[in-house]
Amino acid sequence: MENIFTDEYFMKKALQEAEAAYEKGEIPVGALIVVNDRIIARSHNLTEMLNDVTAHAEMQSITAAANFLGGKYLKGCTLYVTLEPCQMCAGALYWSQVSRVVYGAGDNQRGFTAMGGKLHPKTEVKSGVLENEAASLVLRFFEERRGRKY
Repeated sequence: MENIFTDEYFMKKALQEAEAAYEKGEIPVGALIVVNDRIIARSHNLTEMLNDVTAHAEMQSITAAANFLGGKYLKGCTLYVTLEPCQMCAGALYWSQVSRVVYGAGDNQRGFTAMGGKLHPKTEVKSGVLENEAASLVLRFFEERRGRKY
């Protein structure tokens, strides 16, 4: 029997979170953390709602997953996020020792790779999963807010 729990399957769930952020006027980034094909945390950006620059989707998911697991380390877990994590989130992911990071669209300006951020040496990274869908949502958000094409 074919395993339906692929990276694309979980990225679609992360995109649903990004849509929820979009509807709230937040930058549309969604994230979830999975262990053994089970979603243990899901979130989206809440920086505007909470008036907190650290309330990124990844940070919310890290906290929720750690609470669920009862410990601060996310070994054996995969973070799915629609946009490449920023340097701040990469630092938190480093300290959480998450096993995998799978992201959709890259962020050439603020992504952790462009900023020189690093993940834990044992963390596996996969990029470009449903990249077009993730990128188009972010672009649409900024086009609507700023009134110009990107």
